[in-house]
Amino acid sequence: MFPGLTEARMSAMEADGTAGLVTRLVSSPALFALTILAVNVLRLSLLTIVLPSLVVPSAGLAIFGAWAVQTGITLVPSTGEGWVALIPHSVTLLIELQAYVLLLLGSFLVGKYWLRPGAAGVERHRDGYRRGLQQLGTLAVPALALLVIGAAWEAASLRYLVHPLSQWLLAP
Repeated sequence: MFPGLTEARMSAMEADGTAGLVTRLVSSPALFALTILAVNVLRLSLLTIVLPSLVVPSAGLAIFGAWAVQTGITLVPSTGEGWVALIPHSVTLLIELQAYVLLLLGSFLVGKYWLRPGAAGVERHRDGYRRGLQQLGTLAVPALALLVIGAAWEAASLRYLVHPLSQWLLAP
C-alpha cells in the first residue's frame, strides 16, 4: 500500500549493515540460528518487552506493538521471491509470535498484579508486583523454548527452502 515505507526501511537496514550481516550469516545455518536466537531473546524479549515492563508495568505491550508495526513494514514482500520466502517464514512468524504472546501476557500480569494486588491474592502492591514477576518468569520458560525452535527453523528454512521453492514456484 505504501511502497516508499518498505523501501526506506530496507535502505536503512542496508545502511546500518543489517542486510549485509544477514547475507553473510545465511551460509552458516548454525551461526545464523544462534544470531537469530540472540536477537530474539536479547533485543525483542528482554529490551522490548520484559525490561520496560519492569520499569513501567505493562509498558512492554506498547513498545512491542510499535516494534510489530515497524517490522511489518519491513517484511512486506515487494517481489515474487519475497512472497515465496513468506511461505516457510510464516511458520517462523507463528512460532515466534507465540513466544512473544507469552511474554506479553507476563508483562500484562506484572502490571495487573501491581495495580490490583487483590487479583494476585495479596494485599500490598509490592507483593502483587513480585507475584507478576513470578508469573512472567514462569511464562518465560516456554517462550524461550519456542524462540529456540523458531530460530532453528528460520535459519534452516532461509538457507535450504527459500531458494529451491523460488526456483520451483517462479520458474517460467
